Parts: sequence; C-alpha cells; structure tokens
Amino acid sequence: MTWTLIAPIAALVAVIFSIYLYFYVNSKSSGTPKMIEISEAIKEGARAFLKREYIALTVFVAIMALILTITLGIFMNTGVEIGPSYIFGSICSAIAGFLGMEVAIRANVKTANAAQEGLNKAFPIAFRGGAVMGLSVVGLALLGISVVYFFTGRPELVLGFSFGASAMALFAKAGGGIYTKTADVGADLVGKVEMGIPEDDPRNPAVIADNVGDNVGDVAGMGADLFDSYVASIVAVMILGEGLRQVAPLDNPYVNLPLIFAGLGIIASIIGIVTVRVGKKGNPGKALNWGTYFTCAILISLTFLVTVYLEFPLEIWGALTVGLIAGIIIGVTTDYFTSIDRMPAKKTAEASQTGAAINIISGFSYGLISMFPPLLGIGIASATAFFICEIGIGAGFGVYGVGMSAVGMLSIVGMIVAGDAYGPIVDNSKGIAEQAGLEEEVIDIADRLDAAGNTAKAITKGFAIGAAGLTVIALLAAYQEIVQREAGRIIFDLMNPFVLAGALIGIAMPAVFSAMVMLGVGRNAFLMIKEVRRQFKEIPGLKDGKEGAKPDYAKCVDIATKGALKELLPPSLISIGVTLSVGFVGEFAASLLGPTYQFGGIQALGGYLGGSIFSGLIFALLMSNSGGLWDNAKKYIEAGKLGGKGSDAHKAAVIGDTVGDPFKDTAGPSLNTMITVMSLVASVFAPLIVAFALIL
Repeated sequence: MTWTLIAPIAALVAVIFSIYLYFYVNSKSSGTPKMIEISEAIKEGARAFLKREYIALTVFVAIMALILTITLGIFMNTGVEIGPSYIFGSICSAIAGFLGMEVAIRANVKTANAAQEGLNKAFPIAFRGGAVMGLSVVGLALLGISVVYFFTGRPELVLGFSFGASAMALFAKAGGGIYTKTADVGADLVGKVEMGIPEDDPRNPAVIADNVGDNVGDVAGMGADLFDSYVASIVAVMILGEGLRQVAPLDNPYVNLPLIFAGLGIIASIIGIVTVRVGKKGNPGKALNWGTYFTCAILISLTFLVTVYLEFPLEIWGALTVGLIAGIIIGVTTDYFTSIDRMPAKKTAEASQTGAAINIISGFSYGLISMFPPLLGIGIASATAFFICEIGIGAGFGVYGVGMSAVGMLSIVGMIVAGDAYGPIVDNSKGIAEQAGLEEEVIDIADRLDAAGNTAKAITKGFAIGAAGLTVIALLAAYQEIVQREAGRIIFDLMNPFVLAGALIGIAMPAVFSAMVMLGVGRNAFLMIKEVRRQFKEIPGLKDGKEGAKPDYAKCVDIATKGALKELLPPSLISIGVTLSVGFVGEFAASLLGPTYQFGGIQALGGYLGGSIFSGLIFALLMSNSGGLWDNAKKYIEAGKLGGKGSDAHKAAVIGDTVGDPFKDTAGPSLNTMITVMSLVASVFAPLIVAFALIL
C-alpha cells in the first residue's frame, strides 16, 4: 500500500509541472499588434464554445449522477458515492481539456512570434505548450482515481469516476470534431477550390473558426479521449485484480499494481518531455519520435526494477512491455500509411491528376489496407500478454495480463498527448504567421513545425485506437467479472441467440454513430459554405483584399458553435441508450421464454460489446488513416509536386481532403470513446440488470 502512494504523488508532480510549463509559455512574447489581434479572436471563439458546451453538459451530468445514486447507490446498495464519483470524473476530464486548450490558444501566437528567431526558439514553446495538456491529462486522471480509491477502497466506485470521464470525453470529442470540420470544410471548399486563395488567408471568413476548431477538436477533444482510455484501462485492471482474491493474499496487491505502474509512467513521461530538444537546423519530427522512444525505455526500466523489488511475477512486467511495444508499432504503421513522405500518400496524390474520384478511391483503399497491421498488432499483443501470464503465473491471470498490456500502452500518455497537442499549436501558429503577413522565411519555419505536427497527430490517432482496442478488451473481461460476481457463471456463446442478436446490434452501432456525426458535419458545413459565399459576394473588395474590406469572422464562429452543440447530443445519447436497452429489453424478452433463458439480456449485452468493439476498431482505423492520407496527399501537391497549388490535381486533392476531414477528426477518433463508454455503461449497470432479471 505504501508503494501505491506513488500514484497520487506522481500525479501531483505532473499537475505542478504542467503549471510551471504554462507560465513558461505564457511568459513569451505574443508579437505584433496584428498577431495579437488574430490570437485574441481565436481565444474568444474557443473559450465561448467550450463554455457553452460545458454549460449544456452540466445538465446531463447532474441527471446521470442522480440516476446512478438512486438506482445503484440506494436501490442496489452499491454506495451513494457512485454519483459523486461520476461527477468528479466529469469535472476532472473537463478541467484537463480546459487547461490544455487554454495554453494551446496562448502558445500558438507565441510560437509564431518565436519562429522569427529560428526553429530552435519556436519548437520548445509549441512542445511545452502541448506538454501542459499531456501532463494535465495524466495528472488529473491518476489523482482522481487515487482519491476515489483511497477514500472508498472499492474499484466499483472508481468505475463511476471512469464513466464520468468517458461520457464527458464522448461529448467533447464529438462536439469538438463537428465544430472543427464544419469550419475546415467551409474554409477549404470556398477558399481554396472556388476562390483560389491560400488555406489561412485572412480574407477567408471561416479562417478564424477553422483555427478555433483546431483547439476545441484536436486539443480539448483528443485530450479528453486519451483521458478516458487512460482511466478506463486502469479501472478495468483494478476490477480484474479484485477477481484474483482467490489466488492472491487477502490484501491483494493486484488491485494496486496498475496504480503503481501508472505513477511510474508519469515519471517516465516527465523525464521524456524534459529531454526533447531540437537544434536550429534540426528535425522536429525526429525530436518528437526520439522523445517517445526514450520515454518508453525509461518506463520499461523503471517498471522492471519495481517489479523485481516488490517481488511481483515478471510475467506481469512482460505483459506491460508487450502493450508498450505494440503501441509504438501501431504508431509506426499509422505513420507509413499517412505520412507525406511515404508511398500511399504519394500514390494518392498522383491519382488526383485524373480527378477527385480516383483520389477518393485510392485513399479509401489504402485506408482499408491500413487496418490490417494495427489489428494484427492488437491481436498479437493481447494473445501474447494472455499466455505469458496464464501459463507463467497461473489460471485466471491471462485476462489480467491483457489488461496490464493496455496499462503499459497508456502509461506514456503524458508524452503521447504532448506530441498530439503540439500539432494544432503549430498548425495555428502557421495560420497566424500567414494572416499577420510575416516574412516567407518565418512561414517556412512554421511549415516545418507543422509538417512534424501532422505526423505526430497521425501517430497519436493510431496509438489512441490501439490503446482503446486493448482497453475495451480489458473492459469486456471486467464486465464478465462483475456479471459472474452478481449472477454466477455465465457463458457468452456466439451460438446463443441472445449473444448473436446482441453482437449484430453491436456491430451496427459504430456505423450508425459515424453516420450521425458526419451528417452533422455535412449539415453545418452547408450553412458555413453559404455564409462564406455570401460574404465574398456582398462585401465589396473582400476577394481582392482591398483596404477596409474585412470579413465577419464572428458570424462563422457562431455557425460552427451552434451547429456543434446541436449535433453532439443525439449520437452520444444513443450510444448510452441503446446499450441499456439491449440489457433490459433482452432480460424482458428472456423472461417471456421462461426461467431456462434467465440472464438472456446479460448475454445479449456481452455479445453487443464484442460486436461493437470489433466493428468500432475497424471503422476507427479506416476513417482515421484514410483521412490522414487524403490530407497529406493534398499537402504533397501543395509542396510544388504535380502542378502545385491551384492546379487541377490540387483541386481534386482538396476535395479528397475535405471528404477525409470528418473521417479523421470527427467520426474516427470519436469511435474510441464511444466503444469505451458503451463498455463502461454495461459494467456500471450490470448489477442492476442482474437484479431486474431476478425480479422477472
């Protein structure tokens, strides 16, 4: 138990260090009055959206907390702490997202200004700005878990904290993704294709909304996504560890072990963040990758030493290491299929010479191929972790090993999120440099930073999907553990009609969710395009950049904000509602067939989770990788290849990129959170569904 204190201590250190980095970034100069004006417009839009989103979600959080307290806390005697734990998880997730976004909207202009002095001056501002997000995520997440667990001593109540974090993450990722792609699609289709002006041209009315979207989608949204996976992986292993009481001592150290390893992961991430450097003519991408690899090496070393010192089976350390290595491999394969320097992006760019149709066919096809390596990696990692622990330690430890591999993959989330948040910061800084009319040399430096950011974001998305895959497998095992504790041994046989029906419904859910959020993007982008066209038509001299012809940025920001808030709730609520319906309606249907089919709803829910996990991973990988590929195919042409900017190939590639935008930044990443939320809903409400079955 003494060693478990490393979790809250490391978490506090992470929070304190993130505050120090925040002040470091904030101390840098913001540049010229024009740069400050642009930055303030981005700040105003981002803060306004996040404020309105959080106010809207407060109502949902309050209602759900009340439902949990009454149904589980009182009726099921789980403990009234379940409601407050849920609220606490929601608040921690929201704070982490807010802090990360707040520093990002300050770091962007400071990075652009520092680029005037060279790449080595701009890079640390952008990276340390991203590190604030990374350390806030792991610090607040692990601190929250520690507080709930130390005060209650019950992993089931930590499950409530995880559910709160996941529900908030689902809303944040879906809402932020809809916002950012509403603006991006409108800005690209009218600005680039119709008007032939650059991406971040200040004449484009949607350009500020686009920059705001980078922050609310890629910073706050992705941070909430990995916060959610990080917490869920830890709580799943804690529940699985609790199930090992029959083979472990009374004080059961296997419940506490994921907390210890997560604390070591924070220490490794801090060391990795501190050591990332880039020279004046250095490569930012290599610096980011080196930092990730070094962090992994530190974590492997620390966990090995602690495992040996505490006399835990080395097989558990092996499972953790397998997950960590799998995460890196998944990131590398994602880089291959999305990087501007690799064959898939170049071939897709070449296909653009024949028009948008072949560009889209090529990108979609490479996206399909790109699914195989990560899924193979997840499969091998989970199987290897299972057999290492099942054979090496004993029966019952296999699924625990799978859970520990997920913890291993997510232990370095502090470093991973730092690299991910770096991406939108440098993207914004490039836009600010262009809009403020800085020298071409400065814009070139911003371009180099941005190119590394695009790769970092693509790798992070692949890492996040891989981590979510292992996490939800662990959560599925945790669901089975909770069910068997409440109702005795239940077998999830695919030939059971309830399991099969549930699996088919689960397979359909990611497709339905993806369609809903992308249709939301389409509806809002339609309004955005109409508004941008109207301004170019009705504001005299706007297209020609005449003095005094200023676009109405606020109107476009308002369209994106209102649209995102309107569209984020339905798909998120359906994910929760259908999950509960499968369990309760399944039990009611089973009761009509007689006592032989008791717990049919529980079995249907198990099949439902399995179906949604496999389908969700496929859709998430396809969409994220295809979208990233289309984006970099466009950037390859913009770099001067195949006719360069303004060519027919470029216009075709822009259309492909526009199709890919809601793929990679709205639906794809949101699916990670969706399948995690569904798994947590099933685990949290499993005792109630069992009680419902017994009553019937």
